[in-house]
Amino acid sequence: MFSLIFNRLMLAIPSLIGVVIVTFLLTRALPGDPAAYFAGPAATEQAIAEIRAKLGTDKPLIVQFGRYVSDLARGELGNSLTTGQSVAKEIATRLPASAELTLIGLMLVVILAVPMGILAATRPGSWIDHVTRIVSTAGVSLPVFFTGLLLVYVFYYRLGLSPSPVGRLDVFLSAPPHITGFYLIDAALARDAEVFVAALKQLILPALTLAIFALAPIARMTRASMLAVLSADFVRTARASGLSSSKVIVTYAFRNAVLPVITTLGMVLSFLLGANVLVEKVFAWPGIGSFAVEALIASDYAPVQGFVLTMAALYVALNLAIDIAYGLIDPRVRISS
Repeated sequence: MFSLIFNRLMLAIPSLIGVVIVTFLLTRALPGDPAAYFAGPAATEQAIAEIRAKLGTDKPLIVQFGRYVSDLARGELGNSLTTGQSVAKEIATRLPASAELTLIGLMLVVILAVPMGILAATRPGSWIDHVTRIVSTAGVSLPVFFTGLLLVYVFYYRLGLSPSPVGRLDVFLSAPPHITGFYLIDAALARDAEVFVAALKQLILPALTLAIFALAPIARMTRASMLAVLSADFVRTARASGLSSSKVIVTYAFRNAVLPVITTLGMVLSFLLGANVLVEKVFAWPGIGSFAVEALIASDYAPVQGFVLTMAALYVALNLAIDIAYGLIDPRVRISS
């Protein structure tokens, strides 16, 4: 297992280097001049030139890249021009909000999609199978921002069942004591039931938006993988041995069908991290996605680069976690590594 982890980490290093280079070049290719933006429309050319010199954008690209890599080596991501704060500090403050939203959305996906896929596979052609296909198609077809706006319109505006989409908490409540940055966990540790319930209510609609978006691939992969396994000889032998239907499906069939589902689950989590950007804007969620969008509009290089590097590191960690899960579920992966 250690050799598997080591090999995957070695393969991730070139990817991270490539992300650093591409991110630097793409941010410099963006339209707009951050010096002109922050100097204001009435600024003179001399004032703009002074800001460029202060930011270092008047230097050749190779010099700017060398300074950027040097800062990264020291663990510095630069300062945001829009907030004046360290990018690393901003990301550390906002990342728990994005992570909490993404993980709750992923939990809803697993809770909804996996049972739907199993039921659809065990009852092919039934109404459950048809409903699964319809829901999966609808989830893929609807843009994530449209789904979020639709849920807000129905459950907040029309029915009044959901709180206003103003972020992680109602404006009249204070955040729980900072321990993990996850409001649900922090409120539970502080034994503050009011804040816990309020934070959970704020999470439901944005997490459901992400879940609907990611429902289709998990449900379809679970159904297809289960159909393939249910027709295998060892499953027929297990049924002929007199084992109960639930034991055959859960212990024998699903355990052998779960590897493709885990692979798809990792891909879905990557999609959710990207979809977070739109969901956070719809629900005024103070995560790193909305922070990156605001910085992109202002041509603020440092936060955009920090956001992309953070996403790349999360993708690497996610792929490593999937490989470890493979090794734990299937011993042949550990042997081959």
